[in-house]
Amino acid sequence: MKKKVGITACSALLVLAAALGGCSSKPADTSTQKNPQSKTEAQAPAKNELTLGVNGDPHSWDPIDTFLLDWSTVATSVFEGLVERTTDLKIQPGLAESWEFKDDKTLQFKLRQGVTFHNGEPFNAEAVKFTFDRLLGEEGKKGPQQANYASIDRVEVVNEFTVNMILKEKDPVLLTKLAGYGGVIVPPKYYKEKGDEYFNTHPVGTGPFKMDSYEKDNKVVLVKNENYWKQGQPKLEKVTFRFIPEATTRLAEMQTGAIDIMKKVEISQTESIKGMSELELMQVGSPTVYSIRFNTSMKPVDNVKVREAIAYAIDADLIIETLLGGYGKRVNSFQSDMSFGYDPNLPLRNYDPEKAKQLLAEAGVKEGTELDLFLPGTDATFKEVAQAIEMQLGQVGLKVKLNLVDASTFTSDLIPNGKAGHMYRNGWGGWTLDFDNTAYLMYHKGEFWNPDFYDEKVEELLKAERSTFDQEKRLAAFKELNQRLYELVPDVPLYQSINLWAVNKRVKGFQPPTDERIDLREASVE
Repeated sequence: MKKKVGITACSALLVLAAALGGCSSKPADTSTQKNPQSKTEAQAPAKNELTLGVNGDPHSWDPIDTFLLDWSTVATSVFEGLVERTTDLKIQPGLAESWEFKDDKTLQFKLRQGVTFHNGEPFNAEAVKFTFDRLLGEEGKKGPQQANYASIDRVEVVNEFTVNMILKEKDPVLLTKLAGYGGVIVPPKYYKEKGDEYFNTHPVGTGPFKMDSYEKDNKVVLVKNENYWKQGQPKLEKVTFRFIPEATTRLAEMQTGAIDIMKKVEISQTESIKGMSELELMQVGSPTVYSIRFNTSMKPVDNVKVREAIAYAIDADLIIETLLGGYGKRVNSFQSDMSFGYDPNLPLRNYDPEKAKQLLAEAGVKEGTELDLFLPGTDATFKEVAQAIEMQLGQVGLKVKLNLVDASTFTSDLIPNGKAGHMYRNGWGGWTLDFDNTAYLMYHKGEFWNPDFYDEKVEELLKAERSTFDQEKRLAAFKELNQRLYELVPDVPLYQSINLWAVNKRVKGFQPPTDERIDLREASVE
């Protein structure tokens, strides 16, 4: 239960949130948006075309370059893996018709025949080998994906439609990883002829849609793959993803009919959407978790007592209740309760400002000590969360400076290079629904998004959970890992998100995805 201490602080937070518009349920003011189309100006919607308003451009469409949800939201329609994960999160055959372990370290795939890439190039065993040679080689080292497939030693061609994946070690989450991101298959001939830079902006896969055009920070246009191997799919002729970072602008475009689906509806916008008869507000549980991550190499947050004090100084329950309108869940570690490895018995650090002050005093931190908190400037909801955290930490004597930065720079430069201040917003989708994916990439020494944190015991437990297919043993290792991370406080888990989407009722067959990897194969427009 949330403690009743610090009522004055809570009241002050509510006043601040109201002043900032964070707790308002009024419709968003769209009067100042840049040139939103009016209903009379907007063209009549084409029957077989769909337009989505999404929040971010990943700036590279190469599967090995990114781990961003913004990439997968679009690229799931362009690329495919040997297996696929359905909207209900089940693994099923994709570009491979079947698979089996020939022995402990040989995973054999029988490939689907008659599939072609968008450029007409045939999909076969050589394409699979090329994909993984590239991912596991020098090119793959440049991005964040390689580490996720470190259990693979190599891929060997058995015949035109059979490959053996030779493993260095056991990997209990490998099949899920092969369903997306770095594991999707790319065309060898096209890539060799066009080169990496061209491929980044003109991707080719085997998916249901082909990328027709890409305008950086503006839009991507996909068109139907007439030769798609799944009969009768897709139903749409054309799909446009418009990159609209500001949620108020996305809502304005939704209200005029310029877009049909809006991703990442802000809490303050829900009443506006509910008030329009042609729109539907859809919500879906998400594995995405948000936390405050520390740079454990910077003083004073290199001291675990300071990190723990900050955890006690943040009233996450109040943030969920007021700023998120209840659209969020408390979590005790940096993973969702959908994740294998989540331990419901691990205690929460509930709001206790007096304990926070005590820990800061023990650590020798003087009142008024300044700390930087970095976050992407386009995340309107988390901006309000950060402002609340700024105020709450102020109540225990810490002065927080908020730094709003470009989203792409934030994820591709500041975080991996340890330049995101003392603290920063950390959001992670955990798309494999297994803590391995999150824990290894967040806490293993030297990973792309872990420039500073290291603990020998954490390394041992990460190795232990990856060394067996026995789920009971893995769960035991995760339980120890959760406890160790709880003690070290490399981050402060805040909440597991609930994603909100606005959908025009003329759109049929669309299901908001739990993992934000949109599947439009069955979608249509009336």
